Amino acid sequence: MPIANATSATTVADPTQALYHKITWKLIPFLCFCYLAAYLDRINIGFAKLQMLDQLHFSETAFGLGAGLFFVGYILFEVPSNLVLEKVGAKIWIARIMITWGLLSACTMLVTSTTQFYILRFLLGAAEAGFLPGVLFYLTTWFPTHRRGRIIALFMIGLPLSSVIGGPLSGWVMGHFDQVNGLRGWQWLFLIEAVPSVLLGILTFWALPNHFRQAKWLNEEEKAVLESELKNDEASSPDSKQHFRDGFFNLKVWMLGGIDFSILLSAYAMGFWMPTFIRNAGITDTFHIGVLTALPSVAALLGMLLIGASSDKHRERRWHIIVPFFIGAAAMATSTFFTHNVVATVALFAIASAAIIGAVPVFFSLPATFLKGTAAATGFALACSLANIAGLVSNSLMGVAIDLTGSSAGALWFFAGCLILSSFLVIALPAKLVNR
Repeated sequence: MPIANATSATTVADPTQALYHKITWKLIPFLCFCYLAAYLDRINIGFAKLQMLDQLHFSETAFGLGAGLFFVGYILFEVPSNLVLEKVGAKIWIARIMITWGLLSACTMLVTSTTQFYILRFLLGAAEAGFLPGVLFYLTTWFPTHRRGRIIALFMIGLPLSSVIGGPLSGWVMGHFDQVNGLRGWQWLFLIEAVPSVLLGILTFWALPNHFRQAKWLNEEEKAVLESELKNDEASSPDSKQHFRDGFFNLKVWMLGGIDFSILLSAYAMGFWMPTFIRNAGITDTFHIGVLTALPSVAALLGMLLIGASSDKHRERRWHIIVPFFIGAAAMATSTFFTHNVVATVALFAIASAAIIGAVPVFFSLPATFLKGTAAATGFALACSLANIAGLVSNSLMGVAIDLTGSSAGALWFFAGCLILSSFLVIALPAKLVNR
């Protein structure tokens, strides 16, 4: 009898597993490439800095402020953008986001003054606002809670992949296209790396159904199974909030914003300034800098997949965030003692990236454990808005620290301390609420 039951269970489970496998392959690779393009256009400024500062006579502080102003636009338009996405659907709004940010990123090649630089970075942030929280909200309409850690990890590998691919690519473009047709390498960089965003934005109209009911590649039986799974998931959390005020005026959402703030302080420090760290360690060739920049991102990719899968397997979220925070903070702080050693710099930032960025998918599985519908759309966007203040703080603080002291050590120690402090916010989240 037990054997019969086991066989029956396997028979029942397999079609559901096959269904989610099908959905994953239809949605996640495309969304991953979109995120890769988004992040590439966001952080390629770190490579462009290696040439444009000298040519345009920008100070480190001016660059840090310009890089940070991206996040002012991003923060201001995050919540409104996600609310619009919920109303008009992912297909139209994600396409709009990608096409406009691609065009604005390309326009950065025309910058000749700090004022122009500041304005374009602000507009780029406003254009991209809503993409990440919008996709995360969109995924909650396809996958139940206990499957989201791995799925979000698969989607978000676009983040480290942007550096794995973008690092060597950016270094190669800047080295080989410099002075071609009268343009500097950094100008070609913005132009070439904007093209994928625009093309993917156009493809979004065909690639993304607004709802699983509109997916032509699912039959009616599959849609019924998916609807049942999502309803059962919602029933497992009967106290979930669903209205705008429940997402905006929610202490847990503000706590999540604080946790993500500490993540992004470190992530943006590594994403924007890694080429500078490697150059300061003694590497001058832009292609070699690009290759070395990719190594911590490979570690981050592996960290995301392993930590996300482990969190789903054990249905545990809090310690899958806290432990990586401590490891990442220790590695980042230790790196300040080896600023002139290339091997140690790359290795320590690889550990920091694997731990800190590896915990991101687990973190982003949390809001939908206690929010649904409009509240989830609002909560995702609000948490991301609060967190992205870190982009302005991280880049500005790093630029000021380097200009004033000639070293990034003070800023990196501050970022490591913020990770440790935010661990207490993670502990404060009720285990019975988030560990599902």
